[in-house]
Amino acid sequence: MKRINFKSAALLVASGLVLVGCQTTGDTASDVAGESGVYEGTGEGRNGNIVTEVTIEDGKIKAIDVESSETERLAEPVYEQLREEMIARNSTEVDSVSGSTMTSEGYINSVTNALEENNVELTEATDQSEASDSQTGQLDEEYTYDVVVVGAGGAGFSAAIEAAEQGYSVTIIEKMPVTGGNTLISGGEMNAPGNWVQEKLGIDGDSTDIYYEDTMEGGNNEGNPELVRLMADSALASAEWLKDEVNVEFLDDQLFQFGGHSFQRALIPVGHTGQELIDKMEAKADELGIDIYTETEAQSLLTTDDAVSGVVATNHGQEVTFNAEQGVILTTGGFGSNVEMRTEANEEYDDRYGTTNSPGATGDGIIMAQEVGATVDNLEHIQTYPVSNPKTGEISLLADSRFDGAALINQEGERFVEELERRDVISKAIIDQTGGYAYQVWDQTLGEETGTLEAHQRELEQLQEQDLIYVADTLEEGAEYWDIPVEQFMETVEKINAYAESGEDPDFNHRKGLAPIKDAPFYFQKAAPSVHHTMGGLVINEHAEVLNESGEPIKNLYAAGELTGVIQGANRLGGNAITDIITFGRIAGKRIGHH
Repeated sequence: MKRINFKSAALLVASGLVLVGCQTTGDTASDVAGESGVYEGTGEGRNGNIVTEVTIEDGKIKAIDVESSETERLAEPVYEQLREEMIARNSTEVDSVSGSTMTSEGYINSVTNALEENNVELTEATDQSEASDSQTGQLDEEYTYDVVVVGAGGAGFSAAIEAAEQGYSVTIIEKMPVTGGNTLISGGEMNAPGNWVQEKLGIDGDSTDIYYEDTMEGGNNEGNPELVRLMADSALASAEWLKDEVNVEFLDDQLFQFGGHSFQRALIPVGHTGQELIDKMEAKADELGIDIYTETEAQSLLTTDDAVSGVVATNHGQEVTFNAEQGVILTTGGFGSNVEMRTEANEEYDDRYGTTNSPGATGDGIIMAQEVGATVDNLEHIQTYPVSNPKTGEISLLADSRFDGAALINQEGERFVEELERRDVISKAIIDQTGGYAYQVWDQTLGEETGTLEAHQRELEQLQEQDLIYVADTLEEGAEYWDIPVEQFMETVEKINAYAESGEDPDFNHRKGLAPIKDAPFYFQKAAPSVHHTMGGLVINEHAEVLNESGEPIKNLYAAGELTGVIQGANRLGGNAITDIITFGRIAGKRIGHH
């Protein structure tokens, strides 16, 4: 299999930290000026400090080890690429890795600070162009495959795997330095009515009809009924395919009930993140011989005789043509990270909002398809995730305890919304509170029972560094820390505990039941809404074929996932994204070549 990227077997993971470099460092010589020794520096990344130890011998960079709290799978190739280029050039003057600017700059600054703070002078740098060429390599100008998939997230892998299973030659091109897209950084939960965990837990009464109705109602009945029905009817088969064919592991004793759903029906991957899905999908792609080209950005679609016939892409400035004899499948995600595009679609969602999305979610597939005549729908419908990091915009997976009864409190110490309402409803309610933020509060017992504390220790540490979570020994202490009126807050907690015991919530009718807040320590997390999902995009049919303005399929062009605009309507319910991308990704992969 051909894999054009910058991953290295030298990357190690230990104690939840990313460790890069294979040379063992000696005693840190941070107080000694000179050209030989091991020097430590710090830079600020996306998720906190990036600390490097730089080994210098006779004025040359020999090794760089790093510890950080950056997302492991996203940071690994960035660190490896920058490390190799710095060593090859013997210089810290290197470019950031496209799509990972904050992580890149944090790493570069960390190494630079290690040298500057210790007065280390490097010998003359290697020729810049030669070093750059040695790192990037060169692709051929043209490749030919049966199927070209654009975007290496969950939808892209699903489509590629199914196409390869038909015997087609398949490639995935991905503009980011690592595969995964939004799937990788999501919680990875997947709605599937009638699933095996419901059966084990004795959850009766769920059905595809109820799931269909929940999804339609959750989207204000603006989703395409036929396609929502197709997703509902296919959901369990999609989940079983992941489990049985792709070897994704789901927890067998726990489910989520996201807002707007009538039942606990969302399967949870081990690790509580989408990394489990992406790791297993990539392994399956390896097994099937699917070629993956990272840092390869699609620019436009090729057409021949009114049919899509390939993709023109760039890789480190080099133009590369990927011919597709059977067709192209677009799975590039939404446009939540494209402030200009989302503001044009809905002026409310300008740069005041952060985003939970991957930096790669910039609407590329939508734009390319429109250039060959595709039609779009629902672009104005943009969803925010209510409990996100107010500083970085990232989704908070630590706060998944909300789905099991954690409470939302405003600055006045009062509840103000049902915690399992739809995301858009909760987000608007938070925006309307003092300061436009809220606090999610839960106790140690709930954190342990849900597994969120164990699964997301790194996020907890990050939030503590950013002063966005306070772990208190007493409820009064936590309220005082955030200047919440203690008396009012204690009255609210007393109500919550009574409602938890009775199973009834007369204030907001919590549909699952609040959890008691009794056992120290107590967690007070500050949160605000962030742009999370763009419901609008390309119009597709039941075969995942992209339609033109006349409602006819554009020959040999398919799409699946968030760049489509006909499934979720005006609002997407939690857990529906994974169901959507797997279902329609598989449909596209099976349909291609069978017109």
